[in-house]
Amino acid sequence: MPLAVCATPIGNLEDVTLRVLRELAEADVVLCEDTRRTRVLLDRHGISARLVSYHEHNEAKRTAELLPRLEAGERVALVSDAGLPGISDPGARLVAAALEAGVVVSVLPGPSAVETALVASGLVGERYQFLGYLPRRDQGGLWRELAAWPHAAVAFESPQRLPATLRALASELPERPVAVCRELTKQFEEVVRGTAVEVAERFAEPPKGEITLVLGPAPARDLDEEAALAAVAELVADGLARRRAAEIVSRLTGVARNRLYRASL
Repeated sequence: MPLAVCATPIGNLEDVTLRVLRELAEADVVLCEDTRRTRVLLDRHGISARLVSYHEHNEAKRTAELLPRLEAGERVALVSDAGLPGISDPGARLVAAALEAGVVVSVLPGPSAVETALVASGLVGERYQFLGYLPRRDQGGLWRELAAWPHAAVAFESPQRLPATLRALASELPERPVAVCRELTKQFEEVVRGTAVEVAERFAEPPKGEITLVLGPAPARDLDEEAALAAVAELVADGLARRRAAEIVSRLTGVARNRLYRASL
């Protein structure tokens, strides 16, 4: 296969498929974010391969260099430091260019921090939303957007920013179920579950390791809030003052007046 997109372990080096190992061993070149990290994986499984760096800072250049080689039939394996390339990691540009050029692209599935965290959190359902890396600013807007989301949401966050993120979440959605999944599949794996307030108190200081955050679905009462907000918007559109509209709808639905007012802005 000319271009093979290969999922690699998110922690434990034994979490790799036989198919991926075979492809890494047989590829003419292996593209990787950090050649040192990928070399550790290959050495663990006794594989010798030619490694070439492929990361966010040289992705455009490398894509231009590699496309003619792929078109000529050279066998290229693409990996990231952990998980599947293209999911919050470099790779999407090369895959898109290869497909446009008519190059066969195969995806070799494997470990995923998203699905692992979802199942470990106990908050998994029929659907979920992947948020990627959380924004550095205005997280309150994101949590308000997800206030009535009836399914789980998963995001990546840095350990340094985790306490501030959890404080923002606790401020907007204090009773929402949350799980912080730390160092998944590694020796010191930890999953902390609780309400947003409880988990924020647990991580008042930055922890060590890689973090995947899972936000549970909105409880039924939050789904009622969505209808209440729609009623406020309708009254405002008809000319009623926003504060008065929030007061009326709050009295009829039981949803806090201030919450309705702020969320409707």
